[in-house]
Amino acid sequence: MLSVTLLLLGMLFTARGTGAQLVTQPDGHISVSEGNRLELRCNYSYGGSIYLFWYVQYPSQGLPFLLKYLPGPTQVKDIKGFEAEFKKDEKSFHLKKASAHWNDSAKYFCALCYTVPESAGGAGQKPSQTL
Repeated sequence: MLSVTLLLLGMLFTARGTGAQLVTQPDGHISVSEGNRLELRCNYSYGGSIYLFWYVQYPSQGLPFLLKYLPGPTQVKDIKGFEAEFKKDEKSFHLKKASAHWNDSAKYFCALCYTVPESAGGAGQKPSQTL
């Protein structure tokens, strides 16, 4: 039986001028036997309006988008069998797959982007800084 190796790395997309926010993936590296259930945990510590994302990076490849949570339905799925559920009370967005496959071996990145209120009272996305 093959083993699926997954490396987890958290990312944070921030708007300028706010306090510390944090995305954590408590499982830095996991191995799952092929065919077994897979769960990659993602927790965050920001209390405002957010968007959450999962990205995957296969060996020697770029960083394609896998799943996203935008305000609306809390359960999101992709065509490869991955799904994630936004749980506001738990501040989590765990990635799951019912049956891991050898070609799921990759680095997985959980990312957070948030909105902050504008001074006029409306909510808006602050532009990110360009380096």
